[in-house]
Parts: sequence; structure tokens; C-alpha cells
Amino acid sequence: MNESNVAEQRAPARDALGDLLKEGVRQLLAQEIEAQVAELLAQYAGQTVGGRRAVVGNGYLPERTIQTGLGEIPVNVPKVRDRSGQGVKFNSKLVPPYLKRTKNLEEFIPWLYLKGISTGEMQPAREALLGEGARGLSAAKVSRLKKSWEADYRQ
Repeated sequence: MNESNVAEQRAPARDALGDLLKEGVRQLLAQEIEAQVAELLAQYAGQTVGGRRAVVGNGYLPERTIQTGLGEIPVNVPKVRDRSGQGVKFNSKLVPPYLKRTKNLEEFIPWLYLKGISTGEMQPAREALLGEGARGLSAAKVSRLKKSWEADYRQ
């Protein structure tokens, strides 16, 4: 007989439905981003420089992830090359530069704080809810956000 009062913790079971949803979101996001870049390229299809198209696809930016309610979703954003010097650049409407998490996760942080989760416990709470990939929420960052919320409240 075991005299220990410590309960054994098991690793969470793999969530097949969650994995399927994340893969579906990844595919839909990729299709929409490709459609956006194709629309931009079609807009400049008639312009040429030295007999070549002025605006062309030019590979992809390094893959990055976006934190969502489903977990982290990998994203590949295409690049374009502007040979005309007009400064044409592709920025996706869905995945603008520097986007790290969806808006609902940004709103989730103050809610956790208001429910009594301390600044030091915010990251473990977020990992418990969103998975191990959820990162980027240190106690110092929560404290800075709290000061911003207090200033907004005073206004």
C-alpha cells in the first residue's frame, strides 16, 4: 500500500479534434494569404520594367506562429519584389507585420488579472489554458499592461 498523499499527474491526452481544427485554420489562413498576394500581383500585372513584370512574388518571410484560442498556428507570409521602385509591398490584412496573438487573447489577459490571477502566475495559467506553446507573458509585461489599464481607467 502506498502511504504517499501525492496524486500522480498524467500528461494531457492528445486532442485529435483540436489538432484537426488547428490544421484547418492553418490551411484556410494560408489560402487566404495566397489569394491576397495574388490579388496584389494581378493589380500590377500590366506594368513592366525592362521587359519583365514590375511586381513579382519573391518567396516567403520566415515562418512564424500566431497565438490563438486553438493554440499556436504556423504562418508563412509571402514576399513581393518591386522592380519599378514604386515601393509596392505586401502586407496581409489577416496577418499584419508584428502580429503575435489574436485580439481575443489580448482581451483575455486583463480578464485573467481581474479574476485574481497574479502577475507571476499569468504565464502558467495561460499555458494551462492554451498549451505549452503559449509564451510571451512575463510578470514584468503584465505589470506594464496593468499600468496602462490603470491609466485608461483614470481617463
